[in-house]
Amino acid sequence: MAPEKRAIRISGCSGSTTDRRTAMALLASNYENDPIDVLVGDWMSEGNMTVRAGSKINGQVAAYEPTFLEALEPALPHISKYRIKVAVNAGAADTKKLHEAVTRLVEVRGLDLDVAWISGDEVLPQLLDAQKRGESPFENICTGQKLDEWQFEPIYAQAYLGGLGIAKAFEKGADIVVCGRVSDASPVIGAAYWWHNWKRSDLDKLANAFVAGHLSECSSYSTGGNFTGFKDFEVLGWEKIGYPIVEIDEMGQVVVTKNTGSGGEVSVNSLTSQFLYEIQGPWYFNSDVTALLENISFEHLSTDRVALRGVAGALPPPTTKVGITAKPTYQAEMHWFITGLDVKAKARMMETQIRHLMAPYLSAFTKLSFQVIGAVLEDPTNQNSATVDFRVIAQARKAEDLAPAKFVRPCIDPIMCTFPGATPHLDLRQAFPKEVFEYYVTLMPQSSLSHKVHFASGETIDISPPSATRSYPKNQPTQDETASVPAALSSFGASTRAPLGTIVHARSGDKGSDCNVGFWVRNADEYSWLQTLLSTAFMKNYLLADEYNGGRVERFEFPGLRAVHFLLKDHLDRGVSCTTSVDFLGKNCAEFLRARYVDIPLRFLSRGRI
Repeated sequence: MAPEKRAIRISGCSGSTTDRRTAMALLASNYENDPIDVLVGDWMSEGNMTVRAGSKINGQVAAYEPTFLEALEPALPHISKYRIKVAVNAGAADTKKLHEAVTRLVEVRGLDLDVAWISGDEVLPQLLDAQKRGESPFENICTGQKLDEWQFEPIYAQAYLGGLGIAKAFEKGADIVVCGRVSDASPVIGAAYWWHNWKRSDLDKLANAFVAGHLSECSSYSTGGNFTGFKDFEVLGWEKIGYPIVEIDEMGQVVVTKNTGSGGEVSVNSLTSQFLYEIQGPWYFNSDVTALLENISFEHLSTDRVALRGVAGALPPPTTKVGITAKPTYQAEMHWFITGLDVKAKARMMETQIRHLMAPYLSAFTKLSFQVIGAVLEDPTNQNSATVDFRVIAQARKAEDLAPAKFVRPCIDPIMCTFPGATPHLDLRQAFPKEVFEYYVTLMPQSSLSHKVHFASGETIDISPPSATRSYPKNQPTQDETASVPAALSSFGASTRAPLGTIVHARSGDKGSDCNVGFWVRNADEYSWLQTLLSTAFMKNYLLADEYNGGRVERFEFPGLRAVHFLLKDHLDRGVSCTTSVDFLGKNCAEFLRARYVDIPLRFLSRGRI
């Protein structure tokens, strides 16, 4: 049956394997007061892609995301009663098994719901065959490395699929569609495409749905989660921050709101925060469409209702992203506490002693890092504020290379001969070797994929790749300095040294080993100052400081958002699956940069701080 000809209402109810699992039932049960047409959820990240790939290969457990079933089960009666559609990517590396599990749940409850599943994301055989034939070097899009130069052995590869398989499943009567590695926004694209009976050539409409999917894919990130203006939300109920609802009409126009009675807010600022998360620049790629973002803006309509403006569509690229997982390496870490004075000297003493004891084993380590995390406050009034974490972390190709005699014993044996107050963390579980998976990000032709929809009836439908595509340059457009430079920073008047984040919002995130960070301000004159201040040279030479690793930095401005965006290429130590950084998702890069002191005009500070 064709859906109604009105705007479709889609809610993003999960952005992580550990997002609040009450969301589906909460949203579905309140249908009569706040109707939702489609519930979508993102259960996959580059972290669990590798972990589930390892589970798939060793066959010990089903390699889908079980937390999806915890969210779905209590919502099923309401989903059935109100005929709410569901599309999620929780299949991870075992979508067929998740389909079987969901089907059992539906049958046990005696519900009339059809469950379909999407395949085609598992692509290791095609990729390795193409590599052998020399069809592509399969260059790493973060590092530029070629696949045959990678020192690790691939065991699994997943391609990012578009949303048209989901659309076809809904068209043919499916109520619940479970997917593996479709892109985060693909469920929204697929739902809108089905609802409005769009065509592949409706590029502007698809691009708006794509951005709407990005705004809702991380659930509460659009309604106040992970937002630098979070302090304002304490009075708005930050213990019950809501879920975004995107309303997409037949022409692709998008309005974002949230579920009734929830905390947080939908505002221009909260949506700017989510928009700037994990993008690469002004070209935003999906298997179905490329969104051109140069002129993007948000328009406040009323309380908790904001319209998306300025997005244009272009042909999709002929390729899609592929994440490759390699055989595991091993990692172990140990922690000491350092308190009070002379932190640097104490850390240097401990590192020297540990290295001396580890010397016979170091040749087998692929990485060894000593890190001081935190800082001692001046004239501390309690002991915690005078204590930092000294972290020792190592990686090796074999578990036996990080055996207790070779790692944890050298880490802990200096206890009687090291710095004053030396205290080890008593929980040593992390000090024993655990598996971590190397991850490699590349591109492969969409024409190489076998994208299919599988129905409960046994019917299978092929989803063809786009017939019209466009190849884009390797790198995003970049501008090292603003094209609209005022006379000088001094033209903004008297200033004082203060943290950048005093008046500047920011948001950062990871894609492989790349990190993106976007900054934005509240007022037009502040934006002129921000554009001038945040040059590529200023980012490299001052803001990043010791964190700058010499990599490529791309810069782009979004005037409609009063934002300056940076892409920090290969900034994150190989990505979330195997990094030795505590900022393994790149989310704290923005918070570090906001804490850096700059000269801020006094007239801006007089308007109030964030």
